[in-house]
Amino acid sequence: MAGGGVAALGVKKERAAEYKGRMTLAVGMACLVAAVGGAIFGYDIGISGTSRTPAHLTSCDRRRHQHDLRASGSAQWEQNTRKALSMSCSGDLTAPNVAGGVTSMDPFLKKFFPVVFRKKNDDGQNNYCKYDNQGLSAFTSSLYLAGLVSSLVASPVTRNYGRRASIVCGGLSFLAGATLNAAAVNLVMLILGRILLGVGIGFGNQAVPLYLSEMAPAHLRGALNMMFQLATTLGIFTANMINYGTQHIKPWGWRLSLGLAAAPALLMTVGGLLLPETPNSLIERGRVEEGRRVLERIRGTADVDAEFTDMAEASELANSIEHPFRNILEPRNRPQLVMAVCMPAFQILTGINSILFYAPVLFQSMGFGGSASLYSSVLTGAVLFSSTIISISTVDRLGRRKLLISGGIQMIICQVIVAVILGVKFGTDKELTKSYSIAVVVVICLFVLAFGWSWGPLGWTVPSEIFPLETRSAGQSITVAVNLFFTFVIAQAFLSLLCAFKFGIFLFFAGWITVMTVFVHVFLPETKGVPIEEMVLLWRKHWFWKKVMPDLPLEDGWAADDDDGNSHHK
Repeated sequence: MAGGGVAALGVKKERAAEYKGRMTLAVGMACLVAAVGGAIFGYDIGISGTSRTPAHLTSCDRRRHQHDLRASGSAQWEQNTRKALSMSCSGDLTAPNVAGGVTSMDPFLKKFFPVVFRKKNDDGQNNYCKYDNQGLSAFTSSLYLAGLVSSLVASPVTRNYGRRASIVCGGLSFLAGATLNAAAVNLVMLILGRILLGVGIGFGNQAVPLYLSEMAPAHLRGALNMMFQLATTLGIFTANMINYGTQHIKPWGWRLSLGLAAAPALLMTVGGLLLPETPNSLIERGRVEEGRRVLERIRGTADVDAEFTDMAEASELANSIEHPFRNILEPRNRPQLVMAVCMPAFQILTGINSILFYAPVLFQSMGFGGSASLYSSVLTGAVLFSSTIISISTVDRLGRRKLLISGGIQMIICQVIVAVILGVKFGTDKELTKSYSIAVVVVICLFVLAFGWSWGPLGWTVPSEIFPLETRSAGQSITVAVNLFFTFVIAQAFLSLLCAFKFGIFLFFAGWITVMTVFVHVFLPETKGVPIEEMVLLWRKHWFWKKVMPDLPLEDGWAADDDDGNSHHK
C-alpha cells in the first residue's frame, strides 16, 4: 500500500474535544533539554559569523567593500556614502567586531588562510578581492551543504529508530566537530570539523522540532515548539558575546570560541540518552504498550484513550508506507509539501540579514565608534529574545495566522521606512544625521521585534506540526534542507544584491514579505489547538486545499467531509 491506497487507514474522525491531560514536569524538562538543539544551531552560526556577515568581512571592511562596489555603479551613491564611510572606518581598522565571528580574527586567518591574512593587511589590495579565497568559501559553505544532505539522511533514522536516536546522533556529531575545530592544525581538520558540525545541525534540526511537537499537548504545542527558536536566539547572542571576549585572547582565542560549542553539544547528547521517546514514535515502531505508558506519564492522566486512538490509527497508515519521500509527492500530501518548502524559504526571504547588516553602521554614526558592533548585537539580540517570549506567550491563544500576518505587515512597513530614509536622506545630506540614525535604529528594532514573534519561530513551528505520521520525518527533512539551502544562497548573494539594489534592497525584501503575508492569509489554515495526528483532517476543511486533495476513501460507516469540512457517520 506504499503507493497511496489509504482506505480504512489513518485518522478517521476528530477527537480533539475528548483529549485529556495537562502540562507536566516530564514534558517541560524533555522540551527544555531537546531545545538545546536550537542553541547549538544558533551558537554555530553566531560563532563563525554567518548570522550576520555572509562574506566574512569585518565591519569596516564590509562598508569599504560596499563602497568599492558602488563606486563602479552609481556615482551619486558613491558621493552619498563617501562621508559615512570615512566617518565609520577612519581609525577603526582594528576595532572590536562581534558580528564578524572567528573569520575576522587575525590569528585564525594567519594560521589557516595566510593568503587572506596578507590581502587583508595590504592597503593596496581591492577590498572585494581580499576575501576571494576558495578555502575560506569551503569553510563557510561546508556547514550548509553538510547540514542539507544530513537532514535528508536523518529522515529514515528518525522514523525507524526514533526521535531520540537522531538527537543523540546530532549531539555526537556536533561534539566531534567542535573538538576537531578547536584542535585543528590544518585546513583539512578545520573543514572536516565544520562538516561534522553541519551533520549535527542537519540531524538536530530535523529531529528536535518533531520531538517538541509530538511531546507537547495540543493546546500548548506552539509555545513548547518555540523553545527551539528561543534557544537559537540565545545561542547566537552567546556566540557573539564570546567572540567579543576571545578576540582579545591571542593567539588561541579562536580555539576557545570554536571549542565551547562542545558544551551545548554534550548537554544535547546526554539529554538525548535520558529523554523519553515520543509516544507517536514508539507506537509507529510497534511498541504500543510502552507508547501508551509514556503518553499517560507525559499527560499526567490515565484517560488518554482519544489521543492514543489517534496515534494508533496514524501508525496503521505510517507502517503501510514504505517510501515516505515518494509518498510525500502524492496529491493528498500536496498542502503539507507546499508548506514544507515555502515556510522555511519565506523565513529567510524576510531580509532579517539585511536589517542586521546595517545595524552596526548606524550605531557608529550615533557615536559608539569601535563598540558599535557590540551595542548592535546586544540590542538586536535582546529584542529578538524578548519578541520570541511574546510569541511563546501568545501563539496558542491568538494562533499562528494572526502572528504571521501581523508580523508580516509590521515588517513591510519597517522595510519601506528604512528604504525611504536611506534613499531620501542620503540623497540630500550625504550622510545620516544622528537623529535619523536613531530613527532608523528604532525602526530596525521594530522589524526585529515583528520577526521574532512571527516568521522567526513559526517558520520552524508550522512545518513540524502539519505532517501526518507516515511522512513527518521526511517532511521535516525537506523543511531543514530548504532552510539551509536558502540560507546558503542569500549568504552568497547578499553583497551582490546590496550592490545592485543599494537602499532598494529593503524594498526587495518588503516585496517578498508582502508575498508571504498574502500566502499565509490565503493558503495556511489555523493549526492552533489541532492535535498533531488530526492535522490531516484540517486540510480537507480548507476552501482551497480540499479542491486539490483527492477524495479519501474511509472505512465503512464514515463519509467524507461535507462542504463545511465535517466528517459524518453514515
